[in-house]
Amino acid sequence: MCGIVGYIGLEDTKEILLTGLEKLEYRGYDSAGIATLNGGVKVSKVKGRIAALREAVDANVHSTLGIGHTRWATHGAPSVDNAHPHQSRTERFTIVHNGVIENYLDIKNDYLENVEMNSETDTEIIVQLIEVLNNELQDVAAAFRKAVNLLTGSYAIALIDAEDEDTIYVAKNKSPLLVGLGKDFNAVASDSMAALHVTDQFLELMDKETVLLRRNEVIIQSPDGEVVNREPFTAELDATDIEKGTYPHFMLKEIDEQPFVIRKIIQKYQNENDEIKLEPEIREAMKNCDRIYIIAAGTSYHAGLLGKQFIEKLANIPVEVHVASEFSYNMPLLSEKPLFVYISQSGETADSRSVLVQTKKLGHPALTVTNVPGSTLSREADYTMHLHAGPEIAVASTKAYTAQMAVLAILAVDTARAKGIELDFDPMQELGIVATAMEALTDQKEELEQLAREYLPTTRNCFFIGRGIDFYVGLEGSLKLKEISYIQAEGFAGGELKHGTIALIEEGTPVVALATQASVNYSIRGNVQEVEARGANSMIISMKGLEKDGDAFILPHVHDLLTPLVSVVPLQLISYYAALHRDCDVDKPRNLAKSVTVE
Repeated sequence: MCGIVGYIGLEDTKEILLTGLEKLEYRGYDSAGIATLNGGVKVSKVKGRIAALREAVDANVHSTLGIGHTRWATHGAPSVDNAHPHQSRTERFTIVHNGVIENYLDIKNDYLENVEMNSETDTEIIVQLIEVLNNELQDVAAAFRKAVNLLTGSYAIALIDAEDEDTIYVAKNKSPLLVGLGKDFNAVASDSMAALHVTDQFLELMDKETVLLRRNEVIIQSPDGEVVNREPFTAELDATDIEKGTYPHFMLKEIDEQPFVIRKIIQKYQNENDEIKLEPEIREAMKNCDRIYIIAAGTSYHAGLLGKQFIEKLANIPVEVHVASEFSYNMPLLSEKPLFVYISQSGETADSRSVLVQTKKLGHPALTVTNVPGSTLSREADYTMHLHAGPEIAVASTKAYTAQMAVLAILAVDTARAKGIELDFDPMQELGIVATAMEALTDQKEELEQLAREYLPTTRNCFFIGRGIDFYVGLEGSLKLKEISYIQAEGFAGGELKHGTIALIEEGTPVVALATQASVNYSIRGNVQEVEARGANSMIISMKGLEKDGDAFILPHVHDLLTPLVSVVPLQLISYYAALHRDCDVDKPRNLAKSVTVE
């Protein structure tokens, strides 16, 4: 969601901040701004893109200290007034903030009755509060600590004081934030990618810690004021991984990377004896549980639905899949020995972390499946399985989704074998076949672009249908289409059509049907006949060996259980081309954010 970058050192900070914000564009935003300090604070902010911010920044202003921000609206509409950075009444203090302050109205009523606000944001409440408290305490560090201790909710904060050119004040709770370390400089960022152009050494920050960030010093303090010493870690990222190269969009690049990702997963999860390589503690946790609860959101939730199929069919362990935002406030009755599995591309999903905090208090073990080592969910869970997909920049997830399915399939197979269950296939060999099939599909872009032109030229809606695991893939296909092309798209179980949904079918309505499972092949084709009788324009995507004359697209054959890894690829590409033909911003669709760090 929102992104923070800050720098204090010897170099001119403007370009460092702007470049850092550009690296955060993938997270989604609607406005951006920077503040630099040199004999006074200069604030530049715009509604819209970093390119517009570059034009707004005064090139003649030189500064070696500054903070920047990309905003995704939570309080107040996108506007210059609501964009960050925000300043206190006298403009002495300037702040950027990620997160949501739940008690901002209470703070406003209790401390700021006589302070006129310049925005509709909860963030401005923080900076105005710090000024009021500093007027009382005459100690900026103490005022900053007291202010953050009064906050309820999530926050990542960077604050500068116009009267102090040697310090950035930093604080964190529930929202991700890292300190970047360098020679004669230090930085702060909500994502390591935002500071990777200046350093690969980072310090993790824990909830409710505050930091005094100086050129040659980083002082981390616990909530009770004790100084915390912590070793840095090296960011496992290559700057070239977050560049588009010759691709017009990150999404297309990431779709094409999927075969490589699957092969990398095979490599990472297989030892020299061609056996699955997994931490023994994860294997024992899977064996010892009586029920698995998968917690996820969005695309990761769809991966979880397929993970349920893998685990139940192979390992004979019952699995429940829950939407994180619902589970957090409506926890069901739990089994005696539950294992919680959290699936998140970023490892920072706020709704999932909220559930993790609750289940940890209950003493239940947790496994995180994530693409980001060192992320909050990874740190706080008992165990982690990494996706090894590399940075995913496009808001619409593609390679992380297929990586999630591959890792969950490996987990299911390993558990089955640990329980003594005989399987009739070699999972790594079958995943290798999947990677080859993916390559074949990504080579058929022209054919899939033509399908997008033929079926989705000007339509206002589209339906995806399937049975069994095809239904779950249809849910993901509909999500991809709606989030980047803005076509109203829904996924349905084929058998549910006649229970109400078929009323929505009109002459020419596009219906995408998946037919990859022999056991339901005739049933789903019967559903296609039903919608065609009502005027639907049907597109059948079938598996080789199950195809019929008139099918729109034939998938290469792979193992029945792993078909979702290949059947989703044409849906990703069709969505991409549908969005492209409608002149949509493919990588940064409106109103969406890559990393959802607020509940």
